[in-house]
Amino acid sequence: MEVFSKSDIGLVRNQNQDDCRFGVISPSCVWAVVCDGMGGANGGNIASATAVEYISTKITDLYKDDMTKEQIGELMAEIVVNANMKVFEMSMKDPELTGMGTTCEFVFVKDTTVHVVHVGDSRTYAIRGGKIKQLTEDHSVVQEMVRRGELTYEQAQNHPNKNFITRALGIKPSVRLDYIEANFIYGDVLLICTDGLSNCVTTGDMVKICHENRGEGLITKLVDKAKDGGGSDNITVTVIY
Repeated sequence: MEVFSKSDIGLVRNQNQDDCRFGVISPSCVWAVVCDGMGGANGGNIASATAVEYISTKITDLYKDDMTKEQIGELMAEIVVNANMKVFEMSMKDPELTGMGTTCEFVFVKDTTVHVVHVGDSRTYAIRGGKIKQLTEDHSVVQEMVRRGELTYEQAQNHPNKNFITRALGIKPSVRLDYIEANFIYGDVLLICTDGLSNCVTTGDMVKICHENRGEGLITKLVDKAKDGGGSDNITVTVIY
């Protein structure tokens, strides 16, 4: 397996509040984390950087090769719950950081299994054979409206409140996580991104770019496509294949 990651400030923001990191444990075992921070002049980038640093350190220190799938999922969830508390405690100690938070996509692939711990509206997609599936469901006001049948998917794409999220790390002392498990086979591409990519690049273009490119060229093409689409937010994308 190979992993490539890129984060870009985009064309509108004056600061990049996204953060990301990945690790390769063995040829068949990799992890990645992508966070999109929010809150105040410095709060967003501190929240995302804190979460990424904590998660990266803990998965590196605590993962063991003999862990079962269940143990990997439990470890990932525990790490993210503790990362939430770390960000929350920082916000309590510094008035300038009050209300800061971050989305979190924490992905771990071992052999033929993908584990995802998800909070917020960053996304993890799986691309297989020309088809793309969004593994995660946005924790957002607009997604709730879609679920209740008040908006169509197409209406949601351009709704003025589409960036209002209902869950984030660091906002409260506890956090509700989504845990997703999926199959991973040779030829699959996992695409993990902040909304700076998913708001500006269609899923059709994601599939096309992932099929036509590899390596650094792939993630650069995705970021460039988001800029072509307006670059209205920070853009972060990680691919695993």
